[in-house]
Amino acid sequence: MDVTITPSRVAGRARAPPSKSYTHRAILAAGYASRTTVRDALWSADTKATARAVSLFGGSVDRDEDATLEIAGFDGQPGVPDDVINCENSGTTMRLVTAAAALADGTSVLTGDESLRSRPQGPLLEAIAELGGDAFSTRGNGQAPLVVTGPISGTEVSIPGDVSSQYITALLMAGAVTERGLEIDLETELKSAPYVDITLEVLADFGVEAEKTERGFTVAGGQRYDPTEGDYRVPGDFSSISYLLAAGAIAGDDGVRVEGAQPSAQGDKAIVEIVAEMGADVDWDHEAGTIDVSAADLEGVEVSVEDTPDLLPTIATLGAVADGDTHITNAEHVRYKETDRVSAMAEELGKMGVETTEERDSLTVHGSESALEGAAVDGRGDHRIVMALALAGLVADGETTIAGAEHVDVSFPNFFETLEELGVTLERGD
Repeated sequence: MDVTITPSRVAGRARAPPSKSYTHRAILAAGYASRTTVRDALWSADTKATARAVSLFGGSVDRDEDATLEIAGFDGQPGVPDDVINCENSGTTMRLVTAAAALADGTSVLTGDESLRSRPQGPLLEAIAELGGDAFSTRGNGQAPLVVTGPISGTEVSIPGDVSSQYITALLMAGAVTERGLEIDLETELKSAPYVDITLEVLADFGVEAEKTERGFTVAGGQRYDPTEGDYRVPGDFSSISYLLAAGAIAGDDGVRVEGAQPSAQGDKAIVEIVAEMGADVDWDHEAGTIDVSAADLEGVEVSVEDTPDLLPTIATLGAVADGDTHITNAEHVRYKETDRVSAMAEELGKMGVETTEERDSLTVHGSESALEGAAVDGRGDHRIVMALALAGLVADGETTIAGAEHVDVSFPNFFETLEELGVTLERGD
């Protein structure tokens, strides 16, 4: 689907969708449990993939009309799937589920779409092998399709921390239901650390104890996933909130109020401070969970995305509107997402007249040297690229047509409807 954005101003209220990161973890945690009600869950292409995996392991996931999931779990012991686990485009699903598959007494096969089959899984496969399982890539390149045979029996494993924090999340979640638990030693500095903080928070909410150590993380074995009264509620998503805040910061003359923004462990809440530092008028009421933002003249900043890789597309678009340079650093790991988001933003914003300097570990957006012009751009099959380019279209000179806009279904299924409610003029095409 193509979507054409006409330059527009925004105003009004918008509610953040539930967190994708929390929903993935909650669905799988509920799978490890006996029976759980998960409320306010994000039901998107990615989280559906995790739900299907839980079902293939022997659980079941039923959804009612108000985004509540009733999940019957496999109670700590995933069964051998009777079909291939297709993770579609969801890297989180593949990594979390790969570790779960290593608990099963038999062989599981995992695959995904073309993009997912290009993403690195090697360190997690090596970790499973180190723990006594058998795990390999059918192509011998550390990428899906993957074949995993369990059960694992080891208690100590070392793994790099600078490729994906999801490896650590996967091992922690699985380690809690092993007989003796896991000690995870990090071989390199952990990047995207707030995502592991999210994992620790979800584990605690499900009654599972895990903690940081001097060398990494540890989780005791023999634990049960058992949330209080069998109930868990998913918070709002700050990755998605970033697009709403940015829309208000660049086109919200009369202000935008974002609802559903209660504080949590999400690293992407840093977007509130970033937008304020760039010069927008921002007021976050923590208790009410609302953020008010209105447009102002923005100034370029230097921002590290070491712990917040999903914010790079949003920050790049803000930088295209701001005066001066916006220097996004510690970004190499952002290249290993649904697409190489560093190059994708440089190239697609370039089509719109934005000057950038791309290096392996950084992206600099030269706002003062740029004049945003409407253009035909490609969302690269990546929900975050699509949404960031839509923001640029709000303030470009002329219409912007985004190819592949349907991919917003991965994390923010009603994104374009939300923009329309805020006053954006847009047109959907084939």
